[in-house]
Amino acid sequence: MAKQNWAVDVSHSSLEFSVKHMMIATVRGSFHEFTASVEADPQDLTSANIRFDVGVGSVDSRNADRDAHLKSADFFDVEKYPTLSFVSTSVKKTGDDEYDVTGDLTIRDVTKPVTFAVVFEGEGQDPWGNQRVGFSGSAKINRRDFGLSWNVPLEKGGVLVGETVNIRIEIEAIPAS
Repeated sequence: MAKQNWAVDVSHSSLEFSVKHMMIATVRGSFHEFTASVEADPQDLTSANIRFDVGVGSVDSRNADRDAHLKSADFFDVEKYPTLSFVSTSVKKTGDDEYDVTGDLTIRDVTKPVTFAVVFEGEGQDPWGNQRVGFSGSAKINRRDFGLSWNVPLEKGGVLVGETVNIRIEIEAIPAS
């Protein structure tokens, strides 16, 4: 397959995160608004150009009060920084259908390199004859590296919100028109 432009089918894709709460439980959330431009041969991502833009106001952790706090200046500061982005800078094949996709992740006004472990999940045609490809990926970041440093110390030690954020993506894409 040749290199071509792909559009992410948001209705069949997800962008999720998880973080420790009180050092004992895991809280999960997702972003519902995101776009991507992908120029790639899905069977060989090594020359891919990938860009994701995420509307951080679409954060959903299944708790309205927590979501409002995440949107505030303590975390994403949605009023000032409505979008976070990822732009690939290199792609390295690490195994059969497996890649390390490194790029610049920008949250608020901080840009840092982050590497996603990405798997090409396959390709096929839907019942209407449209070509589709699938990818999954994951990465870990330290939220403090991106200026998301709000926290509360716990009486018996530890903090309310963990520093490590696990990011998980599931992408289904179709050729861009």
